[in-house]
Amino acid sequence: MSASDSSSAVVVLAAGAGTRMKSDLQKTLHSIGGRSLISHSLYAAAGLNPEHIVAVIGHRRDQVGPAVDSVAEKLGREVRIALQEEQNGTGHAVQCAMDQLEGFAGTVIVTNGDVPLLTSGTLAALLEAHTAAPTAVTVLTMRLDDPTGYGRIVRNQDGEVIAIVEQKDASDEERSITEVNSGVFAFDATLLRDALSQLKSDNAQGELYLTDVLGIARNGGHPVRAHIAGDARELAGVNDRVQLAEAGAELNRRNVEVAMRGGATVIDPQSTWIDVEVSVGRDVIIRPGTQLLGTTSIGDRAEIGPDTTLENMSIGAGASVIRTHALDSEIGADATVGPFTYIRPGTVLGAEGKLGGFVETK
Repeated sequence: MSASDSSSAVVVLAAGAGTRMKSDLQKTLHSIGGRSLISHSLYAAAGLNPEHIVAVIGHRRDQVGPAVDSVAEKLGREVRIALQEEQNGTGHAVQCAMDQLEGFAGTVIVTNGDVPLLTSGTLAALLEAHTAAPTAVTVLTMRLDDPTGYGRIVRNQDGEVIAIVEQKDASDEERSITEVNSGVFAFDATLLRDALSQLKSDNAQGELYLTDVLGIARNGGHPVRAHIAGDARELAGVNDRVQLAEAGAELNRRNVEVAMRGGATVIDPQSTWIDVEVSVGRDVIIRPGTQLLGTTSIGDRAEIGPDTTLENMSIGAGASVIRTHALDSEIGADATVGPFTYIRPGTVLGAEGKLGGFVETK
């Protein structure tokens, strides 16, 4: 299957309060790698080139709605917004989303706005697995050495999913299962609509659970399958500041690796931070303590650092930038900057130009 599938739609759930972040900012608007969490999720969704993308918002909608619109503008495509007035569970959230998908009859992928490491490639693999054979629901699962706290995936002898058993309800045998639910699903849209209409809130939380759709599907004689993600790290959710930092570190590891595999030398990957929209040329040397942020671009053979922060900067080929803090400016090819230089926004340093030590441009 190609990366494009016009008969797919992606729903991104981002309505929750996220109280464990202890923040005035809605959870999915916190950032790693130069993008908000929900921005990462929407970019991953857009990578499938689906027919529709729907973001479900609710808590602090005044913050999240404009943020979604901004990402849609950057993506150059429509992202529909579904409003979940009251947060009555994941099943209710998807009910709200389906109001924006009236008449759609393909595959609906449901993902979350707090899984910033999930890639388009993994979503594409889920979609391919779901459509390879007639399937009502495909659960994206992961294998964990320590599955404590996750819903266990129980399969029958044919490999079909017969239950997702939560930790508190699991038997000793079920707790030994290492395949767990990621919270990401692919559904047949027609079956999903029908099953959502049958959901009941007769549970301890008084909410409508999306996972109950699986039981409804099986009771109706429809197959429910699972697809195991290749890298469980992609499915790590962000619920507090500790997990935010962990996700940021993993994303940065990826970004630094991309730069190195592209031909850059990174002296100390642990102390080097590179945002997702940064571009780094070949034969670049990045020294310890360097941060490359925003839309910074580094030309071939440039030497950056140590102890340098560049945000939305254009660095020409062969330039040297040492112990410098620079914003929204241009440094020409073979120019020399630093040490201890501060470059304010709007500065243009020409080719072979020089800004020496303890200089501030205005």
